[in-house]
Amino acid sequence: MSIWNINEKKRNIKRLASDKKVDILIIGAGITGMTSAYFLKDKDICVVDANIVGHGVTLNSTAKINYFQQTIYTDISTSTNYNNAVKYLKSQKEAINLLKNIIENENIDCAFKRVPSYVFASSYEELDVLEKEVKFLRRNNVDVIEGKLPIKAKSLKSYYVNDTYIFNPIKYLNGLYNILTHKKINIYENTKITKIEKINNKYVCHSDTHKIIANKVILASHYPFFLIPFIMPLRCSIEKSYIVVSRVKKDKNFTCINTSNPVFSCRYYTDNNNVYQISLSKSHDITSNHNDLYFFDRVKDVFNLKDKDIVMEYTNCDVITPDHMPYIGEIKDKLYIGVGYNTWGMTNGVLAAKIISDDILNIENEYKDIFKPNRINLQIILKLPIYIFNNAKSFIGSKLIKNKTWYSRRVKFYTEDGKCLASYKDEKGINHIIHNKCPHLGCSLIFNEVEKTWDCPCHSSRFDIDGKCIKGPSNYDISYKKK
Repeated sequence: MSIWNINEKKRNIKRLASDKKVDILIIGAGITGMTSAYFLKDKDICVVDANIVGHGVTLNSTAKINYFQQTIYTDISTSTNYNNAVKYLKSQKEAINLLKNIIENENIDCAFKRVPSYVFASSYEELDVLEKEVKFLRRNNVDVIEGKLPIKAKSLKSYYVNDTYIFNPIKYLNGLYNILTHKKINIYENTKITKIEKINNKYVCHSDTHKIIANKVILASHYPFFLIPFIMPLRCSIEKSYIVVSRVKKDKNFTCINTSNPVFSCRYYTDNNNVYQISLSKSHDITSNHNDLYFFDRVKDVFNLKDKDIVMEYTNCDVITPDHMPYIGEIKDKLYIGVGYNTWGMTNGVLAAKIISDDILNIENEYKDIFKPNRINLQIILKLPIYIFNNAKSFIGSKLIKNKTWYSRRVKFYTEDGKCLASYKDEKGINHIIHNKCPHLGCSLIFNEVEKTWDCPCHSSRFDIDGKCIKGPSNYDISYKKK
C-alpha cells in the first residue's frame, strides 16, 4: 500500500497461461516498462511483471517530475565532466516534455500538475554547493529564482524553478495499461521471469510454468535478477528512504528537497478532497543501519508529524550509480536495460524508455552514448573496491548477528533440523515462519516491523510476512512449511 493506490480500483489480472513467441518482450511494468511499451505499441510486443502494473518501486516513489535534482549537475561535472552534466540537464527536460505530451495527448487523468520545486541548503557547506548548482543552471538558461522556503525547515537559502510537475504514477500507468490493452497488447501480471537464456539467437525467458521466446528483451525491473552479463552488485549501491504520509488541511502546491543527507523532501497530493503531505527523509545505504522503526520515528521528528495525522508509512529503495548517471541501453546483443536512476525515477524512467525504444526502432538518440550501461570511467573504477567491501560487510554482518537488539519479542531467528529459519508472531498469535536466506546471493534477512516484510540488507530483495517474494532481484519465495 502507498498513497498512489489508496483508492485504486480492482480489475481482472491476466497471467501467462501458455508459451508465447513475440518480437519484443518487456520485463517490468513500472514507469520504464510501460512507457517503453507505449513507444513500441505498433510493434509485436508483450509485457510481463512479477506483481501488477506499477506495484514495484514506482508505487513507492514520491513522483516528482523534476530536473532541479539537488546538486546532481555539480556531482556529474565532478565525477565525469561538464559536458555530461549539460547533456544530463537537457535529457531531464526532454523527459519531462515527453511525459507531459503523453499525458495530455492521451488525456490520462493522473493528477498531473505544474508546481514550483525548491532546493535549499541547511548549512554553510551545503550552501556553497547549492550556489554552484544554481550558477550551472543559470549558465544553461534555466530561470532559477531565489525565494523563501514555504515550509518550516532549517534553511539558509533556497531557490526554485517553476517548470516542474507532480502526478499520480499509478493512475498514469493505468492509463497506459488501458491504451495498450485496447491495442490488443498482452500484459501478463503476477508472472515472474526467473531465467533468461540465449538459444539460436533468440531469448528464451522462463516463468514458473511457461516460457516466452523473444528476439529482443527490455529488462525494466528495478534491479536485474541475473549476475552475468552486468554484475550489478559491483556497479551500484542501494539507498533506502523512509516515507510518511500525513493528512494536512491545505495543498501547498510545491515540492522541496535539501542538498544533502539527512534528506528533507516533501510534496503534496489531493485525492477525494483529502490533502496529504508526503514526507521523505533519513535515506541511507542499505548495507548499514537496519533499524526501520528508528528511522520512521526520525522522519516524524524531522517534519514534526503527529501520530493522529499519519495515514501510512513505507520505504523505498533507489539504485545509486557511482557517476550519478543512469545505466540505459543495450548490455548484450538485443538485451536492453534501464536502471540506476539515482532517486529521480520518473524522469529517468521515461528517458530510458525513449532511448531504448529509439534504438529498437533505428531512430538516432543523442543520449545513447552518454548513458550506455557498459561504460567505464574513473569514478566507476574508484567505487569498485567500496562496493566489494560493502557487499562483503553486509553479507557477513547479516550472518553473524541475526537477532537484532531492537527487535520485539515477536521476532526470532533460529536453526531447526539443520535449516536457518526466522519467524514473526503476529497480534493474533500466529507464527509466520520463513527460510532465513535470500535466494539471490544468500544473505540473511532483516525483519521490518513497520511494514511487516523480510528485507535483504545486501541487494534489497523483499518478501512478505509469509515469505512470498514481492520485490527482486530475487525471483523465488522463502516460505517454509513444517513437515
